[in-house]
Amino acid sequence: MRRYLFLISLCIETQNTNKTNTKRMNIQQAYNTWSGNYDQVINKTRDLEGLALRNMLDGPAYDSVLEIGCGTGKNTEWLLTCSQQLTAADFSAEMLTKAKEKITASNVSFIEMDITANWSFLPNQFNLITCSLVLEHIENIDFIFHQASTVLKDGGLFYIGELHPFKQYQGSKARFEKDNEMHVVDCFIHNVSAFFNGAKNNNFTCIALKEWFDGDDKNLIPRLLTMIFQKAV
Repeated sequence: MRRYLFLISLCIETQNTNKTNTKRMNIQQAYNTWSGNYDQVINKTRDLEGLALRNMLDGPAYDSVLEIGCGTGKNTEWLLTCSQQLTAADFSAEMLTKAKEKITASNVSFIEMDITANWSFLPNQFNLITCSLVLEHIENIDFIFHQASTVLKDGGLFYIGELHPFKQYQGSKARFEKDNEMHVVDCFIHNVSAFFNGAKNNNFTCIALKEWFDGDDKNLIPRLLTMIFQKAV
């Protein structure tokens, strides 16, 4: 019996030793840390959102574009192909460093920006704003819609691509592993109605909505929710 209990104790101790430690991090700190291997690790949400953005926005050219949450520039490279002038913004200085290393086009400007503070752009400056996998980290999305409405031209578009709230209900959130430690980023769950209320309160109308599934398998819970809102003329 003693040998049996010893083996159980040893097994539990070994399992605990092999477990990855979990560490909660604030958003800016997390993405600065994540920047080192963000492009290399497998990330189904990031990759599917990249495909979704290209699908939803393919076609027209845009004079002036604001990209919120440009990260390491994965979507920036494509947005440059359909915009005359692109402003790529991110909260993480280290993410921006990675993006600048890859992209040196003359028609892109990179800026470090906290979107929870008043946006410092000119009124009616952009005709497209994209926001990719950002709003799950923002508690007050009504404020984001208000700022977007201020800097968008009349008739301008506001694209949002987010982890689907159904996925969030299952516990999915932004996280990454580094040095045998799992880093979990602070997140908020926004129901679809929260996006529509934010839009309605700030002079936007939804003109496109789509759910995105892993492997396009509609029997699964959708991974992503993408929406395009248009500012009233």
